[in-house]
Parts: sequence; structure tokens; C-alpha cells
Amino acid sequence: MNALVQIVIHYGVPLVFLNVLAEQLGLPIPAVPTLIIAGALSRDGRMSSTHVLVASLVASLIADSIWFWLGRRYGYKILRLLCRISLSPDSCVRDTEANFEKWGLKSLLVAKFIPGFSTVAPPLAGATRAGVVAFAIYDGFGAIIWAGAAVAAGRAFHRAIDRVLYALESLGWWALLIVGSIIALVILIKFAQRHRFYRWLRMARIRPEELKELFDRGESPVVLDARSASLRKRDPRRIPTAIGAEGSEIADALEKVPPHREIVLYCT
Repeated sequence: MNALVQIVIHYGVPLVFLNVLAEQLGLPIPAVPTLIIAGALSRDGRMSSTHVLVASLVASLIADSIWFWLGRRYGYKILRLLCRISLSPDSCVRDTEANFEKWGLKSLLVAKFIPGFSTVAPPLAGATRAGVVAFAIYDGFGAIIWAGAAVAAGRAFHRAIDRVLYALESLGWWALLIVGSIIALVILIKFAQRHRFYRWLRMARIRPEELKELFDRGESPVVLDARSASLRKRDPRRIPTAIGAEGSEIADALEKVPPHREIVLYCT
């Protein structure tokens, strides 16, 4: 048994707990690879899959409960904060709202399998005043399903994972450098996408004062309110003449708009 495996076994359950907790709090530190390795080691009896699942469940419930109560306390303000620091700000709230509106608390059963949804769903549940007990039940089952799937994958492919671990061990400190570089590269790509998105948004943005000037000059652009139906219901304020539509409804709403008309869209 190599030294790397010994370290993983010795610190296995606390490592899983901290990794899952960090990911569910929103840090870009994926926990699935750790869970898969833990599953592979449990296949040979070198770790307890039960302990791994319990640690994952407790860590998930702690992190998600924090976000849930912040959502209850601050509502959509906490969602806006999350989306400012999100690596995928263009779809942060709207996609989450669409999923949550469609499935309700049942969406928590699969939330952790969807990048970005895992962190935003709990505060959204809190903001919509979901029941505490119902939230804990669905969130707990979702955490078990997510962690259980990763552990099961590790157990199924334990031989291949063992070979990878031994290969990393043979590389010594280079293994840490390679793994760290891969994680850093993923984060760098996401930040580049985020920067490009915000740069495009600044070019395409129109201020409220500029929109009012267009109306005052009689130019009357088409204004599309692309907020979700639930958000429009909770906040009925809207720009005069705005057309309310979202997702697949947008194409139908704009079907009769002439190609030369300027369209101003606002959303979450």
C-alpha cells in the first residue's frame, strides 16, 4: 500500500467532510473526485462507505441550512450576492428559478448533480418560504443520492482508480502540482468566461434614463420582461408597455415584432 493511499485512508472521512462542506458553501473545490476515491477504497475494505455517506450528509445539511436561513432572512439579496461571485453569472438565478418553479422542493433531489444549482437552490428555497422540515428531508435525500452515486462509481471502477492512485504516487509532489494545475485551469477558464460575459453585458446594457429618453422621443422600443413568473408575481413592478415572457415563451411573444424594432430585455 503506497503512502498516498495511507494518507487518504488516515484522513479519509474528515477530508470528505471538509471537501463536501467547502463545495456546498460555494467554493470551487469539487467533492466528487474525493467521493469516488473513497468509494474505491471502501470496495477493498480500507474505508467505510457508511462513514463516508454520513460525513457527506452532515456536511451538506450544514452548508445548505446556512444558505437556506440566509435566503429566509435576506431573500433575493443573498441570491444576487451569490450570482456576483458565481463562475456562471449568466444563468445563475434564472435557470435555478426555472427548475425550482417546475419541480419545487423535489428539485433538491437532483440539485447537486447540476453545476451552480447546488449552491443557489437552498437560499432560493428559503427565499420562497419553503417549510424547514420538508427542506431538510428533500435536501438530505438529495445529498445521499449524490454522494451515494459517486461512492458507487468508485466501488464499480475501483481497480482503475487504484491504478490512477499508484500512478500519482509514483509522481510524488508532481502529482499535487498536476492536480492543482487542473483545478486552477478549470477555475481560470470559468473566470475568463465570466469576464467575457460581463464585458458583453456592458456593451449591450442600456440605463433606465436612456430608456426613458427613447420613450420621450417617441421611439418606443419593445421592452421584454424576461423575469420568471414567480418573481413577477412577488414583485409586480414593471416597465410600462413591457411584455412578460420567459424561456420558450419569448419566441412567441416576439413573433409579430418587425425585425428593425429595437428590443430591450430585462431579467433577474
